[in-house]
Amino acid sequence: MYRQFLALTTHERARVALLCTFALSGVISFSWLARIPSVRDGLGLDAIELGGILLVGSIGALATVFASSAIVARFGSARVFGVGTVVMSAGFTLMGIGPALASLWVFGVGIVINGIGGALLNVPMNVESARIEQAYRRAVIPHFHAAFSVGAVAGSALGAACASLGIPVAVQFAAVGLAVGALRLAALAAGMVMPGAAVRNSRTPATSALSVWTERRTLLIGVVAFAAALSEGAANNWLSLAFVDGFRSTEAFGGIVLAIFIGCMTIVRIIGTRAIDRLGRVASLQLSGLFGILGLSLFGLADLPQVALIGVALWGVGAALCFPIAVAAVSDEPLRSAGRVSVMASMGSIAALTAAPLIGVVASALGGTQHALLVVLAAILASLLVSPQVGPVLTRVADPREALDAESVPAA
Repeated sequence: MYRQFLALTTHERARVALLCTFALSGVISFSWLARIPSVRDGLGLDAIELGGILLVGSIGALATVFASSAIVARFGSARVFGVGTVVMSAGFTLMGIGPALASLWVFGVGIVINGIGGALLNVPMNVESARIEQAYRRAVIPHFHAAFSVGAVAGSALGAACASLGIPVAVQFAAVGLAVGALRLAALAAGMVMPGAAVRNSRTPATSALSVWTERRTLLIGVVAFAAALSEGAANNWLSLAFVDGFRSTEAFGGIVLAIFIGCMTIVRIIGTRAIDRLGRVASLQLSGLFGILGLSLFGLADLPQVALIGVALWGVGAALCFPIAVAAVSDEPLRSAGRVSVMASMGSIAALTAAPLIGVVASALGGTQHALLVVLAAILASLLVSPQVGPVLTRVADPREALDAESVPAA
């Protein structure tokens, strides 16, 4: 198998390595969610206190994501990814040590470091996914997000298995953190970052890298990324509970409902690249939005659980391709793709931060989570309004001196 891997072309090796990396991100991100009760009990926290400390970690990650465009422009994808790997593994290990020592401070420091490491990994991974898509000259970005979904399922199963076997949180987190870190570095060494990327671009100041926040098209596509992350985050946080409360189902069946949502997303991310190639990004995004609106409306307004399940499946179909399309759209011009991808990552992080509390506030006002999820419709409608912005643009280099440091990837 290793010889077959070495026989692949450069962009094929990069694709395989990056697929593994996205799957590993799903594993490490979801492997500890099944252990939240153990973490809460070990730290002696109630739900509100635990939510507060998790929010602090998310804010640290968000601040790093905002700065990551300048960091990647300065040091390149490979260096930033390597540092992010070490930082995240260290933070994840501390997150397990904290409950074992009943130390809120150790856990808090760990979750902040873990968030910073994850943010440092996020932008290089998405930048490289866009470069690989440009090398293939066809849509492949959704495949990477499908790999993340597969890893998320595997990580959830791993966490549940460790909980059922009574494996201490500290042991699980240390083992997963070290294993995932080692495999990530192995993927980097195997060629995850394709040749041609500038390892260091001293001519790109931080102010230039951050200037993408003033670009109208980039910000409008950021609306698409925000809506996609809000839709997916709302489902991950509230869908199971909404089904349990709305239809008096068991907690186990609520988990199955969430699995249906994730499964539909994964399938569409695997097969949906053909639709993008055939219909184009604009039409694919609009079709996704219509599926999302129909599915979410069916779920939020359903009186019968059978109708709600159909809505969940359609909602998952509609949410699958939106964020990958946004990443592809801002990467048409490779010279500034890192900064623009960081905008997408930032908008996604903001949506992830606001999804849970927003739905919670609305649910309190309406007396139920099922109807509260309908507020996501506003974001999906906004995404539809700006959908023409994801159409392709001509690749151009404004400054010949900048071209010397540009990533030499064939245009899509």
